Amino acid sequence: MSNPLRILRTLDQHLTLPAEITLFGRSALALGYPQSPAHFHNTQDVDGILPLAWLQPPDEHEDFWQAVQRTNAELDSDGLYLTHLFRELDVILQPDWLDRRLELALGLRKLAVFRPATIDLVLTKMARGDDDDLQDIRFLLQQESLTQKRLEAAFARARVPNVPEIQELFSRARPKVLALAAA
Repeated sequence: MSNPLRILRTLDQHLTLPAEITLFGRSALALGYPQSPAHFHNTQDVDGILPLAWLQPPDEHEDFWQAVQRTNAELDSDGLYLTHLFRELDVILQPDWLDRRLELALGLRKLAVFRPATIDLVLTKMARGDDDDLQDIRFLLQQESLTQKRLEAAFARARVPNVPEIQELFSRARPKVLALAAA
């Protein structure tokens, strides 16, 4: 079974109230694209983006946070976890990313699961710009034809966290991503 799907099913079982999560990272690629390579499903974690509006008020989603803790405790012996949950401002995204995200049909009872649009997933992968992320970007560009012009527009609109290292890596990744799109 797909590790990301197993993690999300476990989280769903621990929820008592409806909740949502927007995936990014390998779990988004594994579950968000039907042609994803089998090795994407081997990732041992699920990364999520939490919209700022969802985080308000801070104590409204206590059931979700408790379900995350129970999920991690249950899957710990298998080395699977759900701990990389970022506020939308901590991830490289376009300001209107939430309007373009896609819901994934995973058959879960309480948990609605989304992934960002392909172009926004490309942006999230530019925070490190390492070889694995560039391979993932290559995969994304094979799933949807994104022109250099469209990518450059997304780069210009992107909200890049105010972290010098991330800003530098994003800047260095830009020509590499454009070269991948031209190939």
